[in-house]
Amino acid sequence: MARAWVCLAGAAFFLSCLVLHSRFCGSLVSRTFSFHLSWRMEDPLFRLDLGWPKNSEYFTGATFCVAVDSLNGLVYVAQRGDDIPKVLVFSEDGYFLRAWNYTVDTPHGMFVSGTPFEQSVWITDVGSGPYGHTVKKYNSLGDLVQVLGTPGKKGTGLNPLQFDNPAELYVDDTGEMYIVDGDGGLNNRLLKLSQDFMILWLRGENGTGPAKFNIPHSVTLDAVGRVWVADRGNKRLQVFDKDTGEWLGAWDNCFTEEGPSAVRFTPDGKYLIVAQLNLSRLSVLLAPPSGSIGDCSVVSTIQLADQVLPHLLEVDRKTGAVYVAEIGAKQIQKYIPWHSHTPAFGA
Repeated sequence: MARAWVCLAGAAFFLSCLVLHSRFCGSLVSRTFSFHLSWRMEDPLFRLDLGWPKNSEYFTGATFCVAVDSLNGLVYVAQRGDDIPKVLVFSEDGYFLRAWNYTVDTPHGMFVSGTPFEQSVWITDVGSGPYGHTVKKYNSLGDLVQVLGTPGKKGTGLNPLQFDNPAELYVDDTGEMYIVDGDGGLNNRLLKLSQDFMILWLRGENGTGPAKFNIPHSVTLDAVGRVWVADRGNKRLQVFDKDTGEWLGAWDNCFTEEGPSAVRFTPDGKYLIVAQLNLSRLSVLLAPPSGSIGDCSVVSTIQLADQVLPHLLEVDRKTGAVYVAEIGAKQIQKYIPWHSHTPAFGA
């Protein structure tokens, strides 16, 4: 269990968290992570939930991604490592439920979609083994249901469809899917697929101009029909029309130091939550109104310790909680809305 002490200094919070029982390579070690939460607004938006998860020893590898089933109160975590469970399932209040490892090689991104009666867990796999370079659909118990791409073979082809290091995906309420393909591979593209996995449109190639990418790393949708892509290598967010794929604009003024590695919207659509991997930083950006892209505006930031390395994140569409997959710290952190009734530091 983690123990923390919080000191308040004006509008900033300084948090040192001594992790007493983190398991790395089968041995118990002690690690100290320091957090500086600096808010650029009068009221902070989020606070760290130190009671999540209840037991951190289940994180035995590098935690690359996290997904939330907000309808059923479940949180899925995918991690990398040898001889470990690749997918962990927790309750939203932090209790470990189960794990599975079937046909998962090297997970990179994940997303949960479905109804209260049927859930689909999608995983992008960038491994070089027989399950790599694919986007795979599982049920909630880990049974493989669908495979997109050519397992074990990277490529650029569209018929049959091939991927090369697919980074992440987003599935909207209609079942249509948006995939960013090219985490350092041959492809630098954004694809939209129909419910029956037909290509509706495709944008992108390697480059720096509009609708071109250099490591498209994360993708999400807003409430007014726009697709947002974290164009990590080009240090920007690019925006496209959901229906036509038309390029609408880009934000780069917020990312002069490093490009975004993850992007999601808060449930009310007012803010974007963005991670910057090597800066170990989370930023809250003001969402633009319908009909305008405008310029990027940072509302607040959360500065994590060096080498925490927030890779991808997910937002619970029901509670607004933000889950961050940290590959350096090998853990998932949960941030809850400031005015949530959930105790910030555990019961």
